[in-house]
Amino acid sequence: MDFEQLRTFLEVSRLKSFSRAAEKLGVTQPAISAQIRSLENEAGARLFDRDGGKVTFTAAGRLFEPFAEHCLQVHSHIMVAIGELHRSPRGEISVSANEATSLYVLPSVFAQFKKQYTRVNLSIVRADRARSLEAVLNREVDFGIVSLPVKDVRLTVDIIHKDDLVLVVPKTHPLATRDQVKFSEILQYPLLLPKHGRQREQIDDTFRSNEVQPRIAMEVDSSELLKRLIGAGLGMGFLPRSNIRDDERNGLLKTLKVEGVRLSRELALVFRKDKTLTRAAHAFLEIATGRARPMPVPTNTKTR
Repeated sequence: MDFEQLRTFLEVSRLKSFSRAAEKLGVTQPAISAQIRSLENEAGARLFDRDGGKVTFTAAGRLFEPFAEHCLQVHSHIMVAIGELHRSPRGEISVSANEATSLYVLPSVFAQFKKQYTRVNLSIVRADRARSLEAVLNREVDFGIVSLPVKDVRLTVDIIHKDDLVLVVPKTHPLATRDQVKFSEILQYPLLLPKHGRQREQIDDTFRSNEVQPRIAMEVDSSELLKRLIGAGLGMGFLPRSNIRDDERNGLLKTLKVEGVRLSRELALVFRKDKTLTRAAHAFLEIATGRARPMPVPTNTKTR
């Protein structure tokens, strides 16, 4: 049973004629008869009595008519709602990102988006890098924001944020009066490190390339916790500059330049290449990346 059969059924019932229904729908009368016959086979009952040129409902046909009308109304509402998604941004957008990105990168993006598109709900799912990528690939969320590199060929990758990883110390630290230190000097003090992730890999690579081992005081799985532990005087650590800008401005933390060391990070917005973007998702993509791009136009193979 399909929508074409239901439309044919209602047209026959309205015109009370197979031939006039065929003319109205632009098909042959045998095609109309075949559709009604197929519909009756699925329903398990005759829907029309045919007495010469006169067509009338059977009891089953009279019972079937309001259900057929309801099905076509629901179908129409669905198609209108889907079309509206592409014409006027609405609905919901979900973004998976880690804690620091949720706190220090996304708020400004979300604020700008909500200012323009008040009818769209925005949802942040906090997850680490690996889980964010998994959520995007499994279609659990619309977008993920993760650190580069991302090499999965199934994903579109758009860079949206760049900054440096800087060495951070509490205001009471012996090195806090300095603006620059030698790499060898940081080996004398306890270091706080993230347990895993791209930033940990970069830090490990730096110490490995200098053929030294840091004095690791603690490993934590949250950059926000790492920042608070530094502020509490438990050690120094490397953090993205955007994460500590306000703390440095308020005199709570101090950033130091390390001679010969330059660590940077790039965050990218990722989504599936085969994802059909709603108008809302497309608008979010433009605002997040700061680049205009053409809106894909949905294609219809059949119009009525």
